[in-house]
Amino acid sequence: MKDDFKSVYVNPLTDFGFNRVFAQEENKDLLIHFLNTILEQEKHITDIEYLPENQFGYLEKERKAVFDIFCKNKDGERFIVEMQRARQEYFVDRSLFYSAFPILKQAPKGKWNFQLKAVYTVAILDFVLFDEEKDDMEYYLEKISLTRERTKKKYSDKLNLIFVELPKFTKKETELRTDADYWLYSLKHAGQLNLQPAEIRGTIFDKLFETLQINLLTEGEMETYEKSVLEY
Repeated sequence: MKDDFKSVYVNPLTDFGFNRVFAQEENKDLLIHFLNTILEQEKHITDIEYLPENQFGYLEKERKAVFDIFCKNKDGERFIVEMQRARQEYFVDRSLFYSAFPILKQAPKGKWNFQLKAVYTVAILDFVLFDEEKDDMEYYLEKISLTRERTKKKYSDKLNLIFVELPKFTKKETELRTDADYWLYSLKHAGQLNLQPAEIRGTIFDKLFETLQINLLTEGEMETYEKSVLEY
């Protein structure tokens, strides 16, 4: 925790830092680049529209889902992006529960042909979720979709869960090669750095580190950040 106050950069794994990077309209190019990088060839997002984070069921009394970030692209596909710092009991169930809301919300009143837009839930985890097998620790990006058990072919591409397990990402600065490497290293280590790594360059990453500069925070933002660090 002390390191977060020594760094010249905001820790993006705090609530304040995460929202500063990904939830601001002026920084949506950062979110678009991150999603395109994590989803690789599955999608190419050119623009997004932020949606209200609070989503309800059909009745006011139904359970509320609160997403860190909720947005959609021009094709109507929904994206949930959340950051989870600690393992929670029934976390897997919770991720399924949250992912179901954007599917249910697509149903219009009256007749409907049940054609759905895809939903992508991207969870950035500061803990290890999958460690059942010895080689699980080698894979820090886990993608889950609906498949047929017998043929292993995809049953539907409308529900997609992507888990980024940061503790498994152990590459050093000299080992960084791809945009995914740059993103995960930055998210994991920016809060302890005093200089943007020479290996992490490019317009989008220059903007990322500029956005995270602590000396750009207002007095009110600094107070909010300090509280966020203590919570973290």
